[in-house]
Amino acid sequence: MASTAASLVVLASPFAAHARLEGVNNPNLLPPGPPVPVLDVAGYLTPGDVKRLTNEVTSLERDTGVKLRVLAQAYPQTPGLAVKDYWNVDDDTVVFVADPGLGNILNFSVGGNLDLEVPPSFWTRLANKYGTKFYWSDKGEEASISAAVNAIDQCLREEPGRTKCSKIAEYVDFDAAASGDASNVNPGGGLFGLFGN
Repeated sequence: MASTAASLVVLASPFAAHARLEGVNNPNLLPPGPPVPVLDVAGYLTPGDVKRLTNEVTSLERDTGVKLRVLAQAYPQTPGLAVKDYWNVDDDTVVFVADPGLGNILNFSVGGNLDLEVPPSFWTRLANKYGTKFYWSDKGEEASISAAVNAIDQCLREEPGRTKCSKIAEYVDFDAAASGDASNVNPGGGLFGLFGN
């Protein structure tokens, strides 16, 4: 993660490689003040969603030392590489970029320390479960983002060993369940280096 490839979004997906998207570095899209762990520059999340996800990733960092950072974007409206300095991305950071325009909405850049701890197949299986166009078209971008954060949180809290992160957590949208909307209660249904090596 120390060196930077062309752009945060250029390498986010195998589909992006075909499109040869131009690199973006737009710090003007970052909010003023202290860094926040969940950025939604695309408007996929409600303020309540942002608060809930912020609480979840803050708790994860406090309990495990892992910095999970979430960027919801719609290329080309993205801060791009500016998030690297904004979030002080290091070897204990997972940058999760949610952008449906990249094909699979779930794209990850995993720090070196975590790359040793979490099998690469976890990120691929997570993207294949909650990041497909079928899933987010049916459930919404918010459901894909929330399901991914939940699964990452559960994975990173597991004890080290051969079975760590071997299963993708099922996602239950408790807000939908409480409102009686059963369509979002049961979920449907790779590892992409965003910054290079």
